[in-house]
Amino acid sequence: MIHPQAIVDPSARLADDVEVGPWTLIGPDVEIGAGTRIASHVVIQGPTRIGEGNRIFQFATVGEECQDKKYQGEPTRLEIGDHNVIREGVTIHRGTVQDASLTRIGSHNLLMAYAHVAHDCVVGDHVILANNAALAGHVHVGDHAILGGFTAVHQFCHIGPHVMCGAGTVVLKDIPAYVMASGNSARPHGINLEGLRRRGFSSDALSVLRRAYKAIYRQGLTVEQALQALEAMAAEEPAVQALIDSLQTSSRGIIR
Repeated sequence: MIHPQAIVDPSARLADDVEVGPWTLIGPDVEIGAGTRIASHVVIQGPTRIGEGNRIFQFATVGEECQDKKYQGEPTRLEIGDHNVIREGVTIHRGTVQDASLTRIGSHNLLMAYAHVAHDCVVGDHVILANNAALAGHVHVGDHAILGGFTAVHQFCHIGPHVMCGAGTVVLKDIPAYVMASGNSARPHGINLEGLRRRGFSSDALSVLRRAYKAIYRQGLTVEQALQALEAMAAEEPAVQALIDSLQTSSRGIIR
């Protein structure tokens, strides 16, 4: 399963059925779970843990030292879940001691060609980063978010679950859950209705979420006033809680 022209450090721990293509380098302190397939010309450095059933395409660089100038070689980590697809030229860097010393990517994600995940990022499950989407350091991306091609996210920004960003979006502030955004810099363009329908949200839930969006963006309320309105709606529709969490945890302010 490991091509004779691959270079695998003796201390790396690979499940018996892991496939490794030619001219791939797997360094020390790397763990790779069952069913993972790694193409040719991939570089994986540790400390890195990769789960089961992942597919990593050629020329990806996974678990490399970060580009933060404060980084001084500390033993930080990268953790990747299960059943992710990491396409050609993707770069994923380990964390820094200035944060949790960890970059973490969940499961069932699609990172398209040349996407970049910087140090200390936290990416949830079922996320899509389209071609050349780039996350700066310390960015958090919620479950089911989709970032269009060439989306650029400023460091420390939080992108809520079920967010949809158009191609070329520049994200300088946090994007609340469920919101569609685009532009430079990003502006809100309503609730991600079609995406939510595809994920099984009911018509009643969508109706309440549309009202919640209007409370944040259309009624001239402060964030504190909008939170009061959303808390009342959350008693009617639990899905509103994700919007409340987005507002309460925002440290950079939300897009307007």
